[in-house]
Amino acid sequence: MPEKFDTDVLIAGAGPSALVLATLLGQRGITVRVVEQRRDIIDYPRGVGLDDESYRTFQQMDLVEETLPFTIPHHVMRIVDANGNVIMTNNPQGEPFGWPRKFGFLQPLIDNAVYHGLSRFDNVTVEFNRELTNIEEIDGGVRVTVKHVTHEEGTIYHEDAIEHEYDGESQITARYLVGCEGGRSFTRKYLTKEFTGVTRPTRWVVIDVNNDPLGAPNVYLGADPSRPYVSIGLPRGVRRFEYMLFDDEPTERVEDDDFVESLIHDHLPEGTKLDIIRRRVFVHHGRVSDVFRRGHIMIAGDAAHLMPVWLGQGFNSGVRDVTNLAWKLALIVKGLAGDDLLDTYDVERRDHAKAMVDLSLTFEDLIGPTNKKIAFLRDQAAKVVNLSPQARNFFSDMKFKPMPRYGRGAVVDQETLEPGTAYKNNTRKKVARIFTARNAVEKKSPVGSMFIQPRVNEVPGVRMDDVIGREFNFIAWGQDPARFFTDEQRAEFKKAGVTLVACVSPTQTDWAKETFDADTVVVSDLTGELKKWFDKYAIGIVLTRPDKFVAFAGFTADAGKGWEAFKKAASLAV
Repeated sequence: MPEKFDTDVLIAGAGPSALVLATLLGQRGITVRVVEQRRDIIDYPRGVGLDDESYRTFQQMDLVEETLPFTIPHHVMRIVDANGNVIMTNNPQGEPFGWPRKFGFLQPLIDNAVYHGLSRFDNVTVEFNRELTNIEEIDGGVRVTVKHVTHEEGTIYHEDAIEHEYDGESQITARYLVGCEGGRSFTRKYLTKEFTGVTRPTRWVVIDVNNDPLGAPNVYLGADPSRPYVSIGLPRGVRRFEYMLFDDEPTERVEDDDFVESLIHDHLPEGTKLDIIRRRVFVHHGRVSDVFRRGHIMIAGDAAHLMPVWLGQGFNSGVRDVTNLAWKLALIVKGLAGDDLLDTYDVERRDHAKAMVDLSLTFEDLIGPTNKKIAFLRDQAAKVVNLSPQARNFFSDMKFKPMPRYGRGAVVDQETLEPGTAYKNNTRKKVARIFTARNAVEKKSPVGSMFIQPRVNEVPGVRMDDVIGREFNFIAWGQDPARFFTDEQRAEFKKAGVTLVACVSPTQTDWAKETFDADTVVVSDLTGELKKWFDKYAIGIVLTRPDKFVAFAGFTADAGKGWEAFKKAASLAV
């Protein structure tokens, strides 16, 4: 075992998942080294949909001001048939996690902003023209070989392998390696040969243009059997078009302006001149690795799972991965948790990634049919479904989207306080023993789900995460949580970075600040959303993790027991 590793965490790849992970680790003082085979951040057309969950992570990274200008909030998506009739509208309402549910965004500009944000951290370095070519597992970590790339990439139109030229190589030792190199990840291929799923043979061309010639906001997915298409209004006057390519249309034709004109002709006024930023051909993959972690090696983002673009979940799933992983790695590197905590990364993230892949493939099946009889039957079925307000709301409010809910991992069961598992309801019995639990409006347990983020304190309010911090929180309703823990447990909180938070009605704020423990953060429930949340589940206190997921929920009298169970679930060593 080396006396000293070159870095705590080595990240292969400099895509969005890698950059977010490097930021979250950099904030926590972990030394990070990022190696990327390209000569710069990718600038070609990529993701255009950003979720509120992901933007909550951007908030944690202190990059709101740097990234918000490259987004458009409240991005509405409509699936339309060949005649323009709406098959489905997707326009989710509310801001349960503190941000609009959907953003349109320009990924190259967002990625660039996150990359430049890394300059804040002396403990994070990024090295371009470095390709990972060998991995060796050593005592307590890994030793990798990276080759120094000299060849400049040309334009890439398809998922073809790229041949590089090299002028040397070097070795790097690290306690942990995280592969974020995308779909052809060397790290994943080292971990496993299983990348289960499908690759759809259909190719699509994406064309991004400046000076949007249409100007209409939002998103249209055209389920037109003559040629399915996508038209998206994006920030800064950018318009994205996507068109299905047929088997007799070679990939190289997308460089022919006349061919592009034939694709777009029916979507633009006559004589429109296009200012094309980039055009690129891609195919849709739906694949999930059978393992996300082994020993000191992990994968995240597209290296771990690939999914079609329809719901914009490739980018967001990668952000979910690394938001889940970062705090766990940081605790282990600092000696505050054992390596077993990393098992919960695989357990928690893989099933949800698979659910998002399956949903994205289903959407492709809805949009992509080119058989007119099948398209006709789909359109008629949509008309019937849309007669029901409940069905329309189900799709409009995105209730079909599987929200992450961790039933196993770094969680504690609400009723039994069993570490490592969380039953979906607040009791495994027919009727809960305790009357308050019986009376809960919502019988599903909040454990394993993301905690809300309303605006708090004085008008107009601030987002709650900005008040309570980015690490662990014990959040109680109406009283001081400090009173429910021993002095020993509170000493452990200081080591682990647990902040005690008391949520109170605005009428109770002065009393709470005068009488609660000096270390307790008092939050005024400006909107009433916190009281509604605690009332819905009929509980008094929760433990939230750094990724803002609920690890424990229950009555205040069980708070101390909940902490002891969580220490076991998360392999904490405090």
